[in-house]
Amino acid sequence: MKRFLTIALACLLLMGSALPISAAEPDSSVTLNVYNWGEYIDPTVNDLFTEETGIKVNYKNFTDNESMYAVLDSGAAIYDVIVPSDYMIGKLINEGKLAKLDFTNIPNMSQINPSLLNPSYDPQNEYSVPYTWGTVGIFYNTKYVDEADLQLGWDLLWSEKYSGRIFTFDNPRDAFGIALLKCGFSLNTLDLNEWNTAYDALRAQKPVLHQYVMDQVYDKMINEEAWIAPYYAGDGIVMMDEEEGNPAIDFFVPTTGTNLFVDALCVPVDSPHKREAEEYINFLCRTDIALLNAEYIGYSTPQEEARAQLDPEIGENENFYPPESVLQKAEMYITLPETVGAHMDTLWMKLKLADPAWSVFTVLVGIAAVVCFSLYVVRRIRYYRKKR
Repeated sequence: MKRFLTIALACLLLMGSALPISAAEPDSSVTLNVYNWGEYIDPTVNDLFTEETGIKVNYKNFTDNESMYAVLDSGAAIYDVIVPSDYMIGKLINEGKLAKLDFTNIPNMSQINPSLLNPSYDPQNEYSVPYTWGTVGIFYNTKYVDEADLQLGWDLLWSEKYSGRIFTFDNPRDAFGIALLKCGFSLNTLDLNEWNTAYDALRAQKPVLHQYVMDQVYDKMINEEAWIAPYYAGDGIVMMDEEEGNPAIDFFVPTTGTNLFVDALCVPVDSPHKREAEEYINFLCRTDIALLNAEYIGYSTPQEEARAQLDPEIGENENFYPPESVLQKAEMYITLPETVGAHMDTLWMKLKLADPAWSVFTVLVGIAAVVCFSLYVVRRIRYYRKKR
């Protein structure tokens, strides 16, 4: 009898193991920590997500990939969803800092434009879901910049004619990317001599620059502190807006080539809420939510149904959805080998330390150090004199 019961129990266990196991449901008591670029989501989206799921969102911003990486690498904060750019995704994958996604929890992935899937930075599409994409070009103020000068392409950013009225990127990958294009090199060159040539070009550019900027470019271009700035095409919806922006601002992509970028949704490997993070990613890929974001932030949406529903002024605007002639000459950043990336970082630091403001700061620090040391010596001399 015992043997019969044992066999029966084993059969039941085997039958149970053959049944499909339902996926774990997201925990509505969770608070997700999300780390994204500034001005990069419709303000209502996180509240809508909480209303539907009960999951709260603690939402923080970063200004560039490098500062985001520094926070992750230091362990100063743990995030559940981050939105790095292409080359940074590759770096994070190589370092084991991203979790593989369970796409059964992200069914809306089916709406993503296939041309943006399986990219070089994530060839098996295991770690990322495209959030936005676009190109880099030059914004300029039509009141002050001659139309004929646009034929200069990237060289416009070195024009002495507009000295003191030019911004450029305050991050090494984009700043060097433009300099490499100006010099006729690939954005992803592995030749250190070509990086050195690009560095020389950036040094030569400094006298005509007004400032290195990132998100500050919005207000500064709108307020006409400067007239020319390279930036991401999607920001045109803010800068060129007739009410909140400056309608005198226009945009073009140099014909010699540009950077095609993708910012994607990823989950850090140390996220304690991976299932809820995937629920959030799936929510952002839903047509109505992707449409809200595309209309608000202006960047190109990879969600095909959302793009089809956009106002033609945006959905058919070549600034945001460039023609094939532009895309054929565009190059996506790859994750640079460690030696090349380190060389770029060294050159960037050297470039920034050569900034007059840094030079003044360095001199002042040096003077302060000398004064402090002198005071210390004087006090020690007085101390010993008193002891005598």
